[in-house]
Amino acid sequence: MTNQPVQSPQFFLTAPSPCPYLEGQFERKVFTHLVGEKAADLNDLLTQGGFRRSQNIAYRPACETCRACVSVRILAGEYSPNRSMKRILARNRDIVSQEFPAEPSSEQYSLFRAYLDARHNEGGMSDMTVLDYAMMVEDTHVPTKIIEYRIGGSSIDSDDKQKGQLIAVALSDLMGDGISMVYSYFDPDFSDRSLGTYMILDHIRRAQDRGLPHVYLGYWVAGSRKMDYKTRFLPQDHLMASGWERFEG
Repeated sequence: MTNQPVQSPQFFLTAPSPCPYLEGQFERKVFTHLVGEKAADLNDLLTQGGFRRSQNIAYRPACETCRACVSVRILAGEYSPNRSMKRILARNRDIVSQEFPAEPSSEQYSLFRAYLDARHNEGGMSDMTVLDYAMMVEDTHVPTKIIEYRIGGSSIDSDDKQKGQLIAVALSDLMGDGISMVYSYFDPDFSDRSLGTYMILDHIRRAQDRGLPHVYLGYWVAGSRKMDYKTRFLPQDHLMASGWERFEG
């Protein structure tokens, strides 16, 4: 038998499982693999169609009785921080951030572990090992960056004392029309800094600097308190049945 190259992606459907956002609901996902030389183009296309990336998998909800998950992207080119956001930026003006290739480190994992233990100790990621973390970061066939956020350092170089303390990390994909925030985490001891919000503001700035119109935040679920923060960054688009629609609160 001759193996023929696959010209178009194959999609699969998961079995139902309890929804992590809405009690009493069950979720299913449709997914495909992001591999090969066309992975980046496919990731762009699928993300614009409401998919998210996890390692070399692109997925989106395909629930039978619920349509609560709504894809959200910030209109970075039009965004201007309000007074609350400006206070968060001012509070974190001592942070130094830098992009790196998607490569894991023991320092990142220590922070990741502390974040999970404090914020998600009963979630699906709670038992992730250092090898699991390495796969989450490295298993990508699309342009992906690790962004590290540090305080207390005089510069960023090979000396940890000079680099300062690592307090937050973002794993993000660079796309043709924006930046997709795949996963982010931070030191729970610095929760008063609103680091989750700060990292989104930093990604908006990075998109603006690159001339990219969007920052993709994944899914927003109305009625889920853990998702409420996503609608604070206006204006933004929501992916509805008829396509992307502007949302201004």
